[in-house]
Amino acid sequence: MCNLAHDITFYASLIESCSSTKNLSTLQKIHARILTVGIAHHDFLRAKLVSSYASCARMHEAAHVFFRANRQTTFLYNSMIKGYASLHLYRQSLHVFRHMLQRGKLPDRRTLPSVLKSCAGISSLHLGRQVHVAVLVHGFSSDVAASNSLVTMYAKSGDLDSARAVFDKMLERNSITWSAMIGAYGAHGLSGEALRLFDGMLAAGESPDGVTFTAVLTACSHGGLTEAGRRVWKMMEGRFGVRPVLEHYTCMVDMLGRAGQVEEAEALVGEMDEEPDEALWSALLGACRVHGKVEVAERVAERVYGRKLGI
Repeated sequence: MCNLAHDITFYASLIESCSSTKNLSTLQKIHARILTVGIAHHDFLRAKLVSSYASCARMHEAAHVFFRANRQTTFLYNSMIKGYASLHLYRQSLHVFRHMLQRGKLPDRRTLPSVLKSCAGISSLHLGRQVHVAVLVHGFSSDVAASNSLVTMYAKSGDLDSARAVFDKMLERNSITWSAMIGAYGAHGLSGEALRLFDGMLAAGESPDGVTFTAVLTACSHGGLTEAGRRVWKMMEGRFGVRPVLEHYTCMVDMLGRAGQVEEAEALVGEMDEEPDEALWSALLGACRVHGKVEVAERVAERVYGRKLGI
C-alpha cells in the first residue's frame, strides 16, 4: 500500500510537470508507463492526465481518459470544461457541463468561471443568466473568480448594466475585476466612464497591472482622450512599475495617430526595446495617410520595407 501511494504521488508529480511545461511527448511516455505498471485507473492519476492533456491542447486524448474513467469526479469534469474553454471550443465546454448536470454532479467554485467564459464566447446571455442563478444557488456569489467571470460574461454579451450591478455588489475585487469592467466600458464606447472607473480603482488603493493599462489606454484611444492617455502612460512605469510592452505601445500609437500627433507617435516607436509588429506599423501608417504626414510615412516605409529587403 505504501509503495502504491508513493508511485501514485510520484507519477502525479511528473504528469503535473508536463502540464506546466506543455511537454506532450513526455506526458505520453508517462501515460504509457502508468498503463504498464497498472495504476492508470486511479482517480487521482486520471484527473491529472485529463488536466495535463487539456493543458497541451489535446482534448481528444483528454476525452479518451475521461470517458474511460469508472468514476467521473467533479475535478474530471472541471478539467474537461476548462480545457475546451481555454481552446475557445465553447460549445464543447458547455456540452460537458450539461453532461455533468445530467449525471447529478454538482458544480463547485472551479466549474462556473469556465462555464461563464463559454457563455460569453458564444454570446449566450440567456444561458449566462441561468449560470448566474447557479452561482447564487450554490453560494458562490462571494467567490471573486466567479464574480469576475460574471462581469466579463455580461460585458461581452452587451449587458453593461448587469455587469456593473455584479461589480458593485462585490465585497472583494482584484485587478482582474477592475480591468474587466474598465475594458467593458471602453469596448462599448463609454471611454469617459472607463477612465472614471480607473480613477476609482486608484482611489480604492488597487494597483493596476498590464492588462488594466491596456484596457484604459484602449478606451482613451477610442474616445479621443489624448491628454488622459498621456497621463496614464506616464504613471505606468513611473508610479506602478509596469513596463510597457508591445500592446501598450500599439495603444499609444493608435491614440496619438487618431489625434494627429503622428511625429510624437513615431518618436514613441523609436523608444521601444522590442520590435514593432504589423499592427503597430499599420496604425502609424494609417495615421500618416489620414493626416497627410508624407515625410513620416516615407521614413516608416523605409524602416519597415528596408528591413524586409535586408537593407
